[in-house]
Amino acid sequence: MTRVTGAWLTDPAAQQVCRVLTDAGHQAWFVGGCVRNALLGAPVADLDLTTDARPDVVIKLATAAGLRVIPTGIDHGTVTVIVKNTPFEVTTFRRDVATDGRRAVVAFANAMVEDARRRDFTMNALYAGPDGVVVDPLGGLPDLFARRVRFIEDADQRIREDYLRILRFFRFHAWYGADGLDADALAACAANIDGLASLSRERVTAELFKLLAAPDPAPAVASMAAAGVLAQILPGADAAPLAVLVHIEGAASLPPSPVRRLGALGGYPARALRLSRRDALALEHMRSDLPLPELAYRHGAEAAINQAAITAAVLGHEIDTNIKKSAQFAASQTFPMQAADLMPDLQGPALGRAMKEAEAAWIASGFTLTKTELLLRLRG
Repeated sequence: MTRVTGAWLTDPAAQQVCRVLTDAGHQAWFVGGCVRNALLGAPVADLDLTTDARPDVVIKLATAAGLRVIPTGIDHGTVTVIVKNTPFEVTTFRRDVATDGRRAVVAFANAMVEDARRRDFTMNALYAGPDGVVVDPLGGLPDLFARRVRFIEDADQRIREDYLRILRFFRFHAWYGADGLDADALAACAANIDGLASLSRERVTAELFKLLAAPDPAPAVASMAAAGVLAQILPGADAAPLAVLVHIEGAASLPPSPVRRLGALGGYPARALRLSRRDALALEHMRSDLPLPELAYRHGAEAAINQAAITAAVLGHEIDTNIKKSAQFAASQTFPMQAADLMPDLQGPALGRAMKEAEAAWIASGFTLTKTELLLRLRG
């Protein structure tokens, strides 16, 4: 018998939601990521519960117990039960009726195995009761313990139900997989890459960022490139610098950054992905041809460090061990002159040109020239 343990399982709020269902004769199961991660010893973030009770019954039982209920996804069988400000998503067992590669039409199911068959990977079709006992209706435990990411039953069919599962396959391998990708899954991903074009840029971007946030996404991304997936979602990208960048991040004690890693891949992310304004600007700075001191001074130490790390990765070099100190020093500098220092002798465009000339000389000096020295240069 396999059990899961953890504070999330024994949490009084979570147990109360389970009792609301089980005391009325219904099933209550924790499912998916919380069970998977607990078995792997990884952090548990989200708690998802599933039950044979229909949504209207869940609402009735929770309300009778004095709990607040929000019908967040009631059309798909999901309601949110709130216990002392803690939300729990409770979803009725479901089965797919129809899919188009982006969304599914579902019907409620009576059995756990039907619910399990509509999920993506065997390691995600694991259920745990309120007592922590794990139920494995589709044989996912051996895959989980072998760190093998495998689609449930027919890989091609699972992908055609939702083409985002191609990217999820590589993301899950980056986070939970061991060496070597499942051959059937990889072949199915390669055979269905055209379906990625039907996905929104928002969904693709979110999934890619989750992948790039893994401790070492380089092997998974290299496999994506070999299967043709990377070129499909990010034309012009090159997976090779990513492995070097991950090494550089470790050597320089840089925290993993999906945006930095995206910058190392190259390509045309601004066209292919839906980036936030902040991320798009960060990528622009990474690709700047400004010298590191000037980039740090104008746009901050992080921009300069990212640029230096990506440049080193692309060239296959080690990064300067003093890069953080140099960037932070440059970012902290304040230009010692003001326009008033040159007035009234200079006005208008001439004043602007002189200020730019002085600032450029000051940056080139390593931020050492004083205001007096700069004024002498301009007037000499």
